[in-house]
Amino acid sequence: MSELSERFETHDPGEPKVGEKLRCDACPVMCYIAEGRTGACDRYGNFGGRIVRCDPVTILEHRAESGGEVVSFAGEEWDGNPVNRARRFVTGIGAGTTYPDYKPAPFIVSQEVEGVDLVTVVTEGIFSYCGVKVKIDTDRHLGPETATVRAQGEPVGHVTTAEYGSQMLSLGGVRHLTGGSKPEGRITCDTLLALCNRQPVELTIDEGSTIVVQAGKPPVIDGAVEHRMRVGCGSATIGMFATQWKGLVDEVVVVDDHITGVVSEHQAGKVIDWPDTGIKILGRRSTPGRYFKVSEPGLGWGGTTISDPLEILGPWNEKKGARPGLSLLMVSTTGEQFAYYELDETLTPVEKPFPDRLRRSVELIEENCEPALCTVLFMGGAGGSLRAGVTENPVNLTRSVQRLQTYVTCGGAPAYVWPGGGITLMVDVTRLPENAFGYVPTPALVAPIEFTLRREHYEALGGYAEHVRSVDDVQRAGGEYFNERAVHGAMPDNPWPLLQQLRRERST
Repeated sequence: MSELSERFETHDPGEPKVGEKLRCDACPVMCYIAEGRTGACDRYGNFGGRIVRCDPVTILEHRAESGGEVVSFAGEEWDGNPVNRARRFVTGIGAGTTYPDYKPAPFIVSQEVEGVDLVTVVTEGIFSYCGVKVKIDTDRHLGPETATVRAQGEPVGHVTTAEYGSQMLSLGGVRHLTGGSKPEGRITCDTLLALCNRQPVELTIDEGSTIVVQAGKPPVIDGAVEHRMRVGCGSATIGMFATQWKGLVDEVVVVDDHITGVVSEHQAGKVIDWPDTGIKILGRRSTPGRYFKVSEPGLGWGGTTISDPLEILGPWNEKKGARPGLSLLMVSTTGEQFAYYELDETLTPVEKPFPDRLRRSVELIEENCEPALCTVLFMGGAGGSLRAGVTENPVNLTRSVQRLQTYVTCGGAPAYVWPGGGITLMVDVTRLPENAFGYVPTPALVAPIEFTLRREHYEALGGYAEHVRSVDDVQRAGGEYFNERAVHGAMPDNPWPLLQQLRRERST
């Protein structure tokens, strides 16, 4: 962003036109742009004496009921054929914004889908209240909860509550974008934009790790690529695989930062008549065979600080089953770390070569571990100005969304809308076409958003009925600012908005 910002100058909106420069009113910055140059957002430019939206408006083709892979038509020009070769959906990508707020959305598109006249209102929303939630599949300790997350040394978010098998980050938000220093806001915007556009970003966590995060890719933690997420906690692993170990080894301990499991004490072991071994675990006993806090969180076995699993064992009790020669398997919740021991004459565990009879059980743990990935969810609030581009009475749109009459998508991808007031949404960035997000240097993110509803519902909520257009007209004429048009194949997992609801209604 800093390189881009040096290429333009911005002026007070009240200034008159300067020389051959044109003032762009597509966002609050209102750049004056020289011929052949682009504005501070790099999305609008002055070409041929008019302001042009530089990226093409993106139209998705949904292959009708093919059920197979969709072939991408990225960059394909419309050939003028009015025949609908596939069900098309005009997205907010490249569409332009509703700014200034008095005007309707850039595209209000109508088409008949399975006998129902639907309207889709299409825009690029300017989101100051936005951020990303990042799910990182790993047991490893990345940093304390609430620890500050930094990009290029600037605070951009924090570590939030961990989930099962994953560490979670909350990044962005209005306090980082506009509530701190200028560098903090600029770098927060850079970071969010890169993450939403599926690019890798290096983050550092106070009192924790340095990580590289990229949507849909494995995390890189302190220089090491993470390959697998846990099969479950230590207790769950015992429950899943106790029968696999019965008769092959005398005791199994599954080391885990959350719950370390011991098969002989665990209920799963009791059900299959596993004999006691006299083992002692140095941790806080929860219920039989389940131990908390055997170690602090870290980068070792099962997300602990442990490099030698024997550290969590106390003295063995001969009166409760310990004996020389007793065999012990210790394994982590991903199967990445494992070791085999036998008790000597003093009841001290001695490591032995790992026996082939147990190798398959460890491999089974690995097989049941899903690939470790980073998930990036864009989260934003659709505010007043954006809603005013849909209807002259913005609260009607909010109520329509809450009544489930209006279906919300981002770049054609289904969005989860939070219950309660307003339109607060989340969307998986990997379900959008590449480079679907932009920015304005206020700073804020620009995200595509679409609202789809029945035409009669749109008219009832006070929509701009006189601005409704056909898909063919969009392809032929573009929008308020000149728009190239590009056609892409829709992702197979993304349904055409409202299609499933229409079919449910028809079946009942």
